[in-house]
Amino acid sequence: MSRIVFFISEAFRALRRSAAPSIAAIVTIVVTTMLLGVLIPVLHASESKTQDVREQIGLRVFLFQDASPDEIKKLEGQIENIGHVESADFISKKEAVKILEGRVSGDLQKSIGELHGNPLPPSFNIKLDDPDNINAVRNDLEPAGQSGKPEPISPIIEEVNDARQESNQIRQVTGAVKVVLGVIAVLLLVASLLLVANTIRLSIYARRREVEVMRLVGATNWFIRWPFMIEGVLVGLAGAMIAVGILILGKVTIVDPLAESFALVDNFSTVGFAPLVIVLIASAVLVSALGSGFTLRRFLRI
Repeated sequence: MSRIVFFISEAFRALRRSAAPSIAAIVTIVVTTMLLGVLIPVLHASESKTQDVREQIGLRVFLFQDASPDEIKKLEGQIENIGHVESADFISKKEAVKILEGRVSGDLQKSIGELHGNPLPPSFNIKLDDPDNINAVRNDLEPAGQSGKPEPISPIIEEVNDARQESNQIRQVTGAVKVVLGVIAVLLLVASLLLVANTIRLSIYARRREVEVMRLVGATNWFIRWPFMIEGVLVGLAGAMIAVGILILGKVTIVDPLAESFALVDNFSTVGFAPLVIVLIASAVLVSALGSGFTLRRFLRI
């Protein structure tokens, strides 16, 4: 126990001796931890939103206005027998009007009610077991005919629509965001590691005579290493605690009040805060410990 107290006191004494670089390292850890505390929820929110979009990807089969109930029933059976089709929901002309009225408001909603006829066609909403199978299902709905061009499996099908282009664009954008944020996170971690390593390097240089004396009197390798390792851990822990405090303040004053009004912020806030805090503190301490370890390995030839 006394040895542990000695190691900790030596680490604090080293921090006081090299106050300026220690403060710089702590500030770097604070900035890095804060940015990671924002980047992780952003990555989670983008992944969640991408998954929501994928789940909404399906096919919409529009029918001719004069399609009879028997023909519609027959087509429904054909669609349900296609592989990768989870369900096929029929939307009648009246139901299509109600859906449209629910999506608009104000003057547009009044204009729909003033229409003398119903121009909306009946349709099927096709839900897939996996959005990646959309091309296969569409090919089954419109197989190649004798002319080599796609032809619908039923004469009452007027058009088959999908959201492949929009979904691909969303996936490309979210993928690019993930790559950029990931690169930023890696650069921040590397910068923190190097600055912590530099702090420990200065501490070792200032205490090089003490290290030589300790080696001469027979101190073991780890007896010399421990104070420096603890010094790095203290730097990381101090920076992480300050950053977490700022993040908690931002969550209470900004994120939580806006989460009720904005869906994006609500999605952003779905990341468990307690696990996030644990990850941030562990990452900061790990980076600081690694910085200390790399420096010791290079400069202490023990």
